[in-house]
Amino acid sequence: MEDAITTRFKNLIISSNDALEFKLIRKPDDVDDDKLIFKPEMSHQVFGDSENIFGYRDLRIKLYYSAGCLETYLGMTYTEKADKSICEGVEADEVLPKVREKLASEVHSSIDSFLVALKNDESWAPPGTLIYSFSVNDKEKGQRHFEVYKADMSCKGFKEYHERLQTFLLWYIDAASFIDIDDDQWHYFNMFEKYTSTVGSYQYATVGFATVYQYYAYPRHARPRIAQVLVLPPFQGHGVGAQLLSAIYREYVGRSEVKDITVEDPSVDFQRLRDFVDAKNCQTLESFSNKNLIQGFNKNMAIEASAKFKINKKQARRVYEILRLRITDVSNEQQYQTYRLDVKRRLNVPYQREQKNFKKLQRVLKSVEGGAIIDGPSADQRMQILDKQYRLLEEEYKRVIDRMEVSD
Repeated sequence: MEDAITTRFKNLIISSNDALEFKLIRKPDDVDDDKLIFKPEMSHQVFGDSENIFGYRDLRIKLYYSAGCLETYLGMTYTEKADKSICEGVEADEVLPKVREKLASEVHSSIDSFLVALKNDESWAPPGTLIYSFSVNDKEKGQRHFEVYKADMSCKGFKEYHERLQTFLLWYIDAASFIDIDDDQWHYFNMFEKYTSTVGSYQYATVGFATVYQYYAYPRHARPRIAQVLVLPPFQGHGVGAQLLSAIYREYVGRSEVKDITVEDPSVDFQRLRDFVDAKNCQTLESFSNKNLIQGFNKNMAIEASAKFKINKKQARRVYEILRLRITDVSNEQQYQTYRLDVKRRLNVPYQREQKNFKKLQRVLKSVEGGAIIDGPSADQRMQILDKQYRLLEEEYKRVIDRMEVSD
């Protein structure tokens, strides 16, 4: 059985993900409204791989932002703190300094000063240029209006705003790093909800953002690469992420110097979002019509997807597979088998290249006296791997198709 000291130690350990709580504050009453709390997806980038904090009972780390300009409050409460005299000399972890060092320079430690600063939101407007607006119908809140602004570091107040905004990356994007704001090849896209305040005037609430780096493409072209995209949890599930991506596309697709739009190491969730937007766009193109889809992927699809939406060939092929699956009658074994084989042939291309290299290596090793013989996967093993790859891919495609069905 555990002794009393061990039990006491365990009771003073809490998950940093559970202890952290965020709020976007629009009005003073929101400070005490726990329904507005949202949680981090991760905290190891601040509290270490264990994501644990020692030394407190009922710990609450409160990281609150004013909804518009992101004035920041950081505080904490607890009902008990470890006493090193009875915890074998072990002191409670430092908590607030670890969080504060990741935040922008000006952080409120007093809730009263934060509430005074909250009034800044009343006259605050998004920095940059309005490039896109849209509305969504919310079952609970009715029609909601959103706007996307493009900004750069020359925009008044944007640098300070971005320094506060980017801190959300630490809690929602793994291996996140803050970008070099002195590099003018970065483009910034910020989304806001435009709402009516309690006094009847318009105010803005931060919804999410994206950063895009403009790379050079030979000979006189540019290749924008989407690097970071984040929609804050209170706004997820309303389709605003797709709208943010659409706004980015609209900014670049009409530019002749833009070769294509790429994505830097997309997460599974972002790839699904990208697939949805690209598939919605490409289904309007003649080359992606049903009669052409059943004939298989062709160069016209890649050419038209590139010309109309700056989609590269690899992504155009993926979009084709999604739209082809959508029109495939999976209850018709012949149709379904034809589709599966088409996708598996594409999935098998990298393996075929590996096999060629593998055979070359085998010949070299055989020619060397005493060279080792390396065994690759058998044909049956390769078929099992390929089948698993296909099944996982089809599951992702079906999720995109389901969303398309709902949105049509």
